[in-house]
Amino acid sequence: MRDTPLSACEKNFIIKALGDRKRLDGRQPYDYRKVKITFGADRGCCKVNLGQTQVLAQVSCEITSPRAVRPSDGVLFINVELSPMASPAFEVGRMSDLGVEINRLLERCLRESRCLDTESLCIISGEKVWQIRVDVNVMNHDGNIIDCSSMAAIAALAHFRRPDVTVDGSEVIVHPSDEKDPIPLSVHHMPICVTFSFYEQGKYLLVDPTDKEEKVMDGKMVIGMNKHREICTLQVSGEMLLMKDQVLRCSNIAVVKVTEITELIQRALENDRQARLNGKKFGFAESEPTESILTNQQEPEEIQATETQMDEDSEEEKGMNGDLKTERKSKVKILDKGVGMIGEGGASTWGVEDNEMTEELQKEAKVTQPDHKEVTHTTDGNLGDDSEEEGTVMLNLDQVCDEKPVKGKKTQQGQKTKSTKKKKGKT
Repeated sequence: MRDTPLSACEKNFIIKALGDRKRLDGRQPYDYRKVKITFGADRGCCKVNLGQTQVLAQVSCEITSPRAVRPSDGVLFINVELSPMASPAFEVGRMSDLGVEINRLLERCLRESRCLDTESLCIISGEKVWQIRVDVNVMNHDGNIIDCSSMAAIAALAHFRRPDVTVDGSEVIVHPSDEKDPIPLSVHHMPICVTFSFYEQGKYLLVDPTDKEEKVMDGKMVIGMNKHREICTLQVSGEMLLMKDQVLRCSNIAVVKVTEITELIQRALENDRQARLNGKKFGFAESEPTESILTNQQEPEEIQATETQMDEDSEEEKGMNGDLKTERKSKVKILDKGVGMIGEGGASTWGVEDNEMTEELQKEAKVTQPDHKEVTHTTDGNLGDDSEEEGTVMLNLDQVCDEKPVKGKKTQQGQKTKSTKKKKGKT
């Protein structure tokens, strides 16, 4: 299956951005992506993340016969596998041109540079030697597989431990790890590849190109170098011509990048060694981040608070406590007879003055005032033969205070009381 090519618009956009010294991921032209190096629970297993590119390297060993040309030297074998899991452009069981290129580059960079002491791998000269095998598996392809594979391969070799052996005549006894401690490999130096991509016939230069940037580039140059400024390999590919000054410029940049990556590998090796020595947890499972929705626990974090922050927090707590106390102490305020209000209230926001509000409240209080008195009024004298009953009238306090005369009202049976004026007329 072929990889999806870029459109003309995407190519023009990337090249135009390079002219403005900008990249798709926001990096500078000479910046690497984030490098993460982790080691597995077994010795010689290393995984390197270069941005989204992931490479896993595994080192193994076995006893074999030496080569006839070098009977006292061990064998270093490197195998690179590009699986369809990394990219749809890779096929199963068929080595692509990129896979062949990476395999040859790693062999030249690691084996021909003599970074590993192969003479220390000899058991019996001309008969038995150790064969060290490095399997490099590309798990995800997002550009610059060569650099990521070289980091994983050299880190796995430095992390690997071979079993100790004892020679008794022509018999070789291999001791397991519980009997004798395994022996590390003799790594003299750490050669690391640095890839440079060129655009517009060498006008623009980038370090650590991504997958999209590799599809647009005119060519690339790979420099294999160690921190001692020794060039182990150099390869130029593509349709471009480079000047001598450009090659020297790239070599100076590679020195800085190789030094930083070498320090990172050594720091990762030391951290793994300390974790194994102190009995701490190690391996791929422990190196993965735990901040996900699938985890049921989270490590506590310490927060360092300054004195000013603590004072502010205490003042806020005091203010909250004071507000609670005032709310608890609040009582019902009586504005007028029969009218009350709970809470402190506040200023009117409806455009009505306080005096008008109080007057309205007092009027409502007078209207809704439930204080009434029942007053019985009996008339003096004879009321006639028609009616001898007493009239019951409901009076308000104002009417009682004014002492106005009470007029007769109809009773429930429909009879009327006679007024005093009619009495005078009869007399």
